[in-house]
Amino acid sequence: MTTLFIILEVAGMALAKIGAAIGSSIIVLGASYGISKIGATALESMARQPESAGDIRSSMVISAALIEGVSFFAIIICALVILL
Repeated sequence: MTTLFIILEVAGMALAKIGAAIGSSIIVLGASYGISKIGATALESMARQPESAGDIRSSMVISAALIEGVSFFAIIICALVILL
């Protein structure tokens, strides 16, 4: 019976690590897609209204930084799951 518990514990840890790796890859894909959509929309807006390019650019940088910060936090959480 204890052998079964050991096997299930090892399999559970392996599944947790695989899940964390898949989760971090989804986070990276989502963040990169979001930042690229922000950049594309900002460039389109600047092309339509060149006089407001400064405001649009600053809003784009702030939004991209917030998305990047959240994605780094989530990747660190997934790395802790993998390492611990």
